[in-house]
Amino acid sequence: MKHLFFLSVLATACLTIPVKAQNPAISTRVENLLAQMTLDEKIGQLNQYNDDGAATGPVTVDGDKENQIRRGELGSMLNVFTVSRMRQFQDIAMQSRLKIPLMFGQDVIHGYKTTFPIPLGEAASWDLEAIRRSARIAATEASAGGVQWTFAPMVDISRDPRWGRVMEGAGEDPYLGSLIAKARVEGFQGEKIGAINSVMACAKHFAAYGAVEAGRDYNSVDMSDRLLWEIYLPPYKAALDAGVATFMTSFNDLNGIPATGNTYLYRDILKGKWNFSGFVVSDWGAIGEMINHGFVKNGKEAARAAITAGTDIDMESRAYKNNLAQLVTEGKVDIALVDDAVRRVLRKKFELGLFDDPYKYFDEKREKEEMNNPEHTKAAREIAAKSIVLMKNNNNLLPISKDVNSIAFIGPLVKEYKQNLGFWSIELNKVDYDQFIVSQWDGLKNKVGKNTKLLYAKGCEIEGTDKGGFAEAIETAKKADIVILSIGERRDMSGEAKSRSDIHLPGVQEDLVKAIQATGKPVVVLINAGRPLIFNWTADNVPAILYSWWLGSEAGNAIADVLFGDMNPAAKLPVTFPREVGQIPIYYNHFNTGRPAECDDCTSYRSAYTDLKNSPKFAFGHGLSYTTFEYKELKLSKTKMNKNETIEVSFKLSNTGKYDGEEVVQLYLRDRVGSVVRPVKELKDFKKIMLRKGETKTITFVIDNNKLCFYDRKLEYKSEAGEFDLMIGSSSDDILLRSEFELVD
Repeated sequence: MKHLFFLSVLATACLTIPVKAQNPAISTRVENLLAQMTLDEKIGQLNQYNDDGAATGPVTVDGDKENQIRRGELGSMLNVFTVSRMRQFQDIAMQSRLKIPLMFGQDVIHGYKTTFPIPLGEAASWDLEAIRRSARIAATEASAGGVQWTFAPMVDISRDPRWGRVMEGAGEDPYLGSLIAKARVEGFQGEKIGAINSVMACAKHFAAYGAVEAGRDYNSVDMSDRLLWEIYLPPYKAALDAGVATFMTSFNDLNGIPATGNTYLYRDILKGKWNFSGFVVSDWGAIGEMINHGFVKNGKEAARAAITAGTDIDMESRAYKNNLAQLVTEGKVDIALVDDAVRRVLRKKFELGLFDDPYKYFDEKREKEEMNNPEHTKAAREIAAKSIVLMKNNNNLLPISKDVNSIAFIGPLVKEYKQNLGFWSIELNKVDYDQFIVSQWDGLKNKVGKNTKLLYAKGCEIEGTDKGGFAEAIETAKKADIVILSIGERRDMSGEAKSRSDIHLPGVQEDLVKAIQATGKPVVVLINAGRPLIFNWTADNVPAILYSWWLGSEAGNAIADVLFGDMNPAAKLPVTFPREVGQIPIYYNHFNTGRPAECDDCTSYRSAYTDLKNSPKFAFGHGLSYTTFEYKELKLSKTKMNKNETIEVSFKLSNTGKYDGEEVVQLYLRDRVGSVVRPVKELKDFKKIMLRKGETKTITFVIDNNKLCFYDRKLEYKSEAGEFDLMIGSSSDDILLRSEFELVD
C-alpha cells in the first residue's frame, strides 16, 4: 500500500499549517485534557454511533453501547430523539473516567418539528433572508430538543435531476448555491456556537457528490480540477467563510480516490489552503465502505487511509474503534494525526459549553414550548408560499376568485398529510399527522368562502396503471367551475438512495390530466415533487401550472394562499427542467462548442439532437407572477474598466400589472474570449424587488473585478482583459436588457 504511506507522510507535514486563531482559554483546556487521555479515550472521541431506533444508514447492532460510553469509547451520537433519552446517555458519559460529555447530532435538513419546504424548493424562493430564517427556526427547535449539531446544509451542486438528493441542495448554480449555503449556516449557528438556541452546522458532502455518474447515488465522480474549483467547490468555501463548524465527507470517489480517504480534499484544500479549524465527520459507514471501493483491503487499511486524509470522526463504521490503536502502536499512523483530530472535536465541545454544563440543552420545559411556537407555524406558511413556482398561467387563469361557485379538487395528493413533509423530515412520533400538517384539501377549505362548493375525487394512485377512478374524477370535474389537479411524486421518491432513471410523472397521472383537460373545464395543475420532473403534455396543454415541490407542515395553507392571490408567486427555478431524460445533464451555464446549434431545431452538423430540441422545457431562473414587469433604460457608468475599478449598472423596473408583486431580477455575464473557454452566461448577481402595482424603481448592480474572475488552466483565480456581454432579465432564457463592456489591463 505505497499510496497510503505517501499520504501519511504528506498529511503529517500538513499538520504544521496553522489553523485560524482560537480562544486561548479553550485551547489551554483542550491541551490539558488531551494530556490526560489514554489512546483508547482519544479514539473514543472519534467514534460515533447511531441510537437503537431510527437509522439513516445500514444498522449495526451493538449491545455494548452503554459500557463503551462508560469507558469513554464513544464521543458522539446521532438519531437520538427527545431530551429525556439524550439525558440518559449523558448520565452514562458522566460516569466515565474523564467525564467527557457526549455530543448529539441529527439530520435537521428542512425543519425539526415545524417542517419547511425541501431545500431545493426553498432555494426557488431566491429569498436569502427567508432561507436564513427557516434555518434559524429549525435550530431553535432542534436545540430545544437536545440537538447540538445538524448534518446540514447540503451544498452540493447538481446538474442531474435523476439524482435523488438533488432535493436536498440549492440546485445547479455555484453563485446562488454559495449565497444559500452562507444563509443556511448563519441560520443554524445563529450568533455563535454554544448559544442555547443554535446548533453547529455541517457543510456536506465534501466534495462534488452532486456530480455522481448517471445520477446514481453513491456513484463515482470524475472531473477536471478546473471544473471542481469553478463549479463545485464555491458553496463549500462560502459555508466555511460563514463560519461553518464541521464538514462531512461524501460517499463518492473523486477521480479514483474515495472522498473519505482523499488527502487532496481534506489536508491540501480544506485544512490546508482554506485553513479550516473545525472537524470532519464521515458520512454513514463511509470509512468502511472504502473496502467496497477497492481502495483498501480491510478495516485496518480503511482506518489508516481516513485518519491520514483528515477524516476526524468515524460515523458508524467502527473502523477507528477496532483498528486505530493498533495502527498507532505499530507506527503506521502518527499519534499526531490522532491528536489533531481529537483536538478539533474537543474544541467544539468546549465551544458548545458542554464541559461547563453537559445538560445545558436538555430542558424539557423549553422543549415543549419551542415545539409549539405559533410564530414558527406562521413563518413556515410564508416561506412555503415563497417557494411555489408559477410555471405557466395562460389567460391569467390564476389567481382564483374567492367567490367562485364550485371547485373540483382532484388527484392522489389532495388529502394526503405526511406526503407534504417530503424526504428528510424529522420523525418525532407525529402519529397525529392530521393535527400537525395542513393538507392541501384542508388549506383550500380554510380559504374559500361559505358559498363555494368543494368537490373531491382521487382519480388515481401516484403509481400503478389503474384508471378505475378516472370516471368519477371526470364526472366531478364536469360539476365544477374550475378544476385543481394535485399530482406528482411520493415524498420518498426523491432523497438519499432515490435515484430514478425515469423522471416522468409516475403512473397514469398524466393520463388523468389529459382526461380532465378534455372536459373543457379550466384546469390548474399542482406538481408536488422533490426534483424536476418531465411532464411535457401537461406543460403544453394545461393553462396553469404551479410547481409546489414538497412544502412542509403548512403546505395546504401556503398553496391556498398562492392559488387565491393572497400571496403573489415570485419564485424562480434554481435548476433546469429537461424535456427528456436524454438531455441530462442539462444546465444553463454550459460552454459553447465549435459547432453550436444556431436555433432550437438546427441539427445539420451542429451540436444538437436530431430528435429533440436543445433547449430545456423550463430554464434556470424561470418563474412567473400574477403581475407583469417592464425592464427599461439600461445604463452603464462606463464601458471600460481596469481591474481596480467598478462599473455601476442601473435600469428601471416597473410593475405594469394589476397586482403588487416581487420580481427576481437576474444579472448574467459572458466573457467572450478566454484562455480557457467560458460559459455562454453566468449568474453574477440578483435582487428580489417588491413593487406595488404602477410603481417604478431604479435597480443598481455593481460590476467589480471579482465578478470577472475564473480559474485558468493553472488553477489561478484571475480575470483576463477583454470584452464582456452583460445581460439582465427575468430568467436565464428571458434576457430583456443587454449591453457590453471591456476590461482593460
